[in-house]
Amino acid sequence: MTVTEPRRTGSAAPEIRPFHYTASDDELADLRRRILATRWPERETVDDTSQGVRLDVMRALADYWANDYDWRAVEARLAGLDQFVTEIDGLDIHFIHVRSPHADALPMIVTHGWPGSIIEQLKIVGPLTDPTAHGADASDAFHLVIPSLPGHGFSGKPDETGWDPIRIAKAWAQLMERLGYDRYVAQGGDWGNAVTEQLALLQPPGLIGIHTNMPATVPDAIQAALDAHQDPPADLDDEERGAWDQLAFFYAHGLAYAQEMGNKPQTLYALADSPIGLAAWMLDHDARSYDLIARVFQGGSEELSRDDVLDNVTLYWLTNTAVSSARLYWESKLAFFAPKGVPLPTGVSVFPDEIYAAPRTWATAAYPHLIHFNRLDRGGHFAAWEQPELFSQEVRATFRSLR
Repeated sequence: MTVTEPRRTGSAAPEIRPFHYTASDDELADLRRRILATRWPERETVDDTSQGVRLDVMRALADYWANDYDWRAVEARLAGLDQFVTEIDGLDIHFIHVRSPHADALPMIVTHGWPGSIIEQLKIVGPLTDPTAHGADASDAFHLVIPSLPGHGFSGKPDETGWDPIRIAKAWAQLMERLGYDRYVAQGGDWGNAVTEQLALLQPPGLIGIHTNMPATVPDAIQAALDAHQDPPADLDDEERGAWDQLAFFYAHGLAYAQEMGNKPQTLYALADSPIGLAAWMLDHDARSYDLIARVFQGGSEELSRDDVLDNVTLYWLTNTAVSSARLYWESKLAFFAPKGVPLPTGVSVFPDEIYAAPRTWATAAYPHLIHFNRLDRGGHFAAWEQPELFSQEVRATFRSLR
């Protein structure tokens, strides 16, 4: 890895240092060697995904990763964007910072989740910072700040406890202040939503609204019934019953990864040692995303490409952040889907293949200042990555009234 060295100015003000990353040839050769040396298990004994990520999918992924994938291509994309590192609360925070060519652009900080990274947001940089080049209006332009979560990607790895979404939100407020933004908005999904909502609860000077593609809206009574494995309430409407069914499936079949990372993240040594182990763990996040990725590696044409998927996994591998990123699940004590009482103007975009599609009734109750709500006809958990055009339209629509 190559990173520009910090420049000491003698000033007490924290520095913002330019950042550049290049993996060494030895690192990439070692990655390929490890992929080719994978000790494979036998095939699953069922014809579905009930036992986990299927062997044929991982074999196809490994073959492409070892023989055709080019990490240098994503390095070139990242090198074309302004990247920086700055120390906040004792930890180096990496971020992409792309200013719009339009003078009246609205600053926005966008936060990824797990198993995502800054790779998720690369496709929305152009549409949001330069909308006129993408068929939209200059009045909808944004200056973008896209940080790497602590312990993820190019940000520092905490060597002490306490880096939960609340502390991260405080760091994000400092980052935007340090960049000179006195009026801005925030966006996030997955852990990015958790951080963004906590940022909104802090109400730092300058933050005027948020947008989420994975809202926290589940009413207490619904959550209690799910936790007790009870039948759904009889008075749910169609949208609410659909959300109930999705949540019940997730808690029964899709939560194991979060439970392990929340309980014992340090146990996951295998993810730091085996690239195939890491890739399989990351692919098994949620059923709809896995199905999409499986189709990609089985020759299908989908919203994500094989390179998209491996860009993200390879970033985790090269930065050795499998375990450090998992610790966020251990650190956070927040009820993930519970409403937090966000007081600021909020936009909610509901993508149908998300872990659960939030009903309008729950969103209205969860966000007292709901300024935008829309249910999309396609897209899932990694909305900015899978559906960058729809995602960009949703973000523009949310914040139009706040400009």
